[in-house]
Amino acid sequence: MKRLTLQFVCLALLVLVIASVAFAGGYQLNEHGARATAMGGAFVARAADASAIFFNPAGLAFQKGINILAGGTLILPSTKFKYDVNSKETSMNSLVFFPPNVYGTYEASDEIVVGLGIFSPYGLGTEWPDSWDGQLLAVKATLQTFYVNPTISYKVNDELSVGLGLSYVYGSVDLKQRLPQNPLNPAQYPRSTDGTLSLSGTGSGFGFNLGVLYKPMPELSVGASFRSLTDIEFSGTAEFSGMLSPTFKNGDGKAKLPMPTDIFVGAAYQVMPELSIEGDFQYVDWTAYDKLTVTLPSPLGVQTTNKTWNAGYLLRGGAEYKYDAEWTLRGGVILDLSPQPPSKTEPMLPDGDRVDISVGAGYKIDQNWSVDVAYMLVLFMERKTNNPSLPGTYNSTAHLIGFDVAYAF
Repeated sequence: MKRLTLQFVCLALLVLVIASVAFAGGYQLNEHGARATAMGGAFVARAADASAIFFNPAGLAFQKGINILAGGTLILPSTKFKYDVNSKETSMNSLVFFPPNVYGTYEASDEIVVGLGIFSPYGLGTEWPDSWDGQLLAVKATLQTFYVNPTISYKVNDELSVGLGLSYVYGSVDLKQRLPQNPLNPAQYPRSTDGTLSLSGTGSGFGFNLGVLYKPMPELSVGASFRSLTDIEFSGTAEFSGMLSPTFKNGDGKAKLPMPTDIFVGAAYQVMPELSIEGDFQYVDWTAYDKLTVTLPSPLGVQTTNKTWNAGYLLRGGAEYKYDAEWTLRGGVILDLSPQPPSKTEPMLPDGDRVDISVGAGYKIDQNWSVDVAYMLVLFMERKTNNPSLPGTYNSTAHLIGFDVAYAF
């Protein structure tokens, strides 16, 4: 029984890692500036405010003076699951998330601009009722990360700039699921007697990002950015409660996992003095998610499980219309193709292909102050999963409300 307990600690930590990576893929957050969010995230070819630290650091080189941008995105997700076995429909508990963003830039010379950004690109979760059909797979899972991203940008000439950033990444994860009293024979006890397994872990890592911005003519700009693979090593603790056997004891372990390479390319065009448009393509290399490795104390040692995800692809389009000296109107659309195969869909990540529709506005208060707001509706395609552990259908939507306050001097 002692060895069985250690095995379940190992399993729990594996699930922790799965949850962490899953949220980074299916719930990857690219909404780190209200202006960009309102244009469907199509921003790499203009990168015209301090959020360029995230989207394309090369854009900083064309910004003057000192710029401060701060705000965040309110995220309201909703998911329903219909179980194939009994046709019962379960709604995910209501959750609210608010990943923040803070940026500051400084024009050190005519050619060099430096900046610092703090943002949370992975910061969502799921929570289901304690007693539902998938309680042995997941009840609650949340992930939060913070990137601290100092950046420097160099203007080669009036048409070309390049940028480089380094990132320190800190992450935390919490997971809760139900556990049968006899894992080898779950049917021996009624579900109402199940215990609870709770997990928590933290980790950190380092990465870098690069960018280039080129303006071959006044009306046209093209840009590209690259954010590197970052390995996060989590240290976790598993705690058991409500278990009848005293042999279920807490255990510790560690695991290293990848947050994959992210690439943006795009082009922006000034159609007329008041109107500009942009189209972007984003590639997320989730093929790096091929296996999970967890290291535990003896006698279990290293545990490895295979996992296969596809690459992620996103098409983004956005427009910005300068209505008058104070107001600017924006809109955008995104096609987001999920990297998660249907056979891998699970309640910790009920992911699927998505269409996102966004609108927003900017208001210039005076010479120094301005405000940007955005709204995005995320429509998930219905996801039918053939996962043998919990076959059924997921239907999801999400509402995102972003705002930023900017000060320039």
